[in-house]
Amino acid sequence: MRARAALPILLVLWISFVFLQSLFFKFSGSPETAHIFGTLDRWASGLGLPGLFAPGGLFSAHVVGAVELVASLMLLASLVRRLRRLRLPGALLALGVISGAILFHLFTPLGVAVPNADGSSDGGLLFAMAVSVWLSAAGLLWLSRDLLAGPLRRA
Repeated sequence: MRARAALPILLVLWISFVFLQSLFFKFSGSPETAHIFGTLDRWASGLGLPGLFAPGGLFSAHVVGAVELVASLMLLASLVRRLRRLRLPGALLALGVISGAILFHLFTPLGVAVPNADGSSDGGLLFAMAVSVWLSAAGLLWLSRDLLAGPLRRA
């Protein structure tokens, strides 16, 4: 398999791996997830938007996890030749949700290094993974630009 053909597959698998492995934490209410979304909810409350990141909120861990699951399923399905057109919306969805994560790490009290359940720091691992997913999704969009050209020509 040529590198040009293998790269989109690797990018899809990486994005899906990162998103799918995080679902356990988002759906189980793990201490790390509670810290992250609790910190964001306190920050949003200070802006007059209480409950935005709380359980049941518009951007709760369950909502974010569900979006990541949908993006992963679309991307994985796009590996089937006749479903390749799902790559573009899957990559756009992944890029959107991970852009939010990066912005919240950078511009809220959450910060780049997040505490683990035992009180130690993750050393920026979650942030680095978010950046790697962002780069992968952006790369996947670039590599899949032919999928966008068809609908634009028909419009």
